[in-house]
Amino acid sequence: MNRLPVGRLFRTDAGSDLVLTRTFRAPVEDVWASVTEPERTARWFGPWEGEPGPGRTVRVQLAYEEGKPWHDLLIEACEPPHRLAVATLAEHGSWRLEMLLVEADGVTELRFVHHLDSEEAIGEVGPGWEYYLDLLVAARDGADLPIFDDYYPAMKPYYDGLPS
Repeated sequence: MNRLPVGRLFRTDAGSDLVLTRTFRAPVEDVWASVTEPERTARWFGPWEGEPGPGRTVRVQLAYEEGKPWHDLLIEACEPPHRLAVATLAEHGSWRLEMLLVEADGVTELRFVHHLDSEEAIGEVGPGWEYYLDLLVAARDGADLPIFDDYYPAMKPYYDGLPS
């Protein structure tokens, strides 16, 4: 596979945002279900368990990572079917992530935002999110799942080279 990276970096008052987008020929409610319902997230990211809601913590399994670990995920905002903001809670630190969905003429755009505290590991982080978002596309399309080795280290130079 020869997928081109699409991530872009935006400066904010709080740091930097890494933004990746994907589009789907589907209603926003259907794409929302793909990123929020545990049986559907299991197809591309991993299942989750717990009582969802803003300010609550659920446990999510990283099904495509070595060892398939479980991590706590704090739901910071949930505004169906357009915005989900979460923070990972792990020993290595916290990542703040956001998914924004907009539908126009039967096409839904998913804008995935990783609010970065530092750009130090962007060469690893960017290819990882490209991979996961393509897992989402493949799961929705019923296509073969992508292989991580097609993303990393091939996309690392692109992400390392984003303007800082």
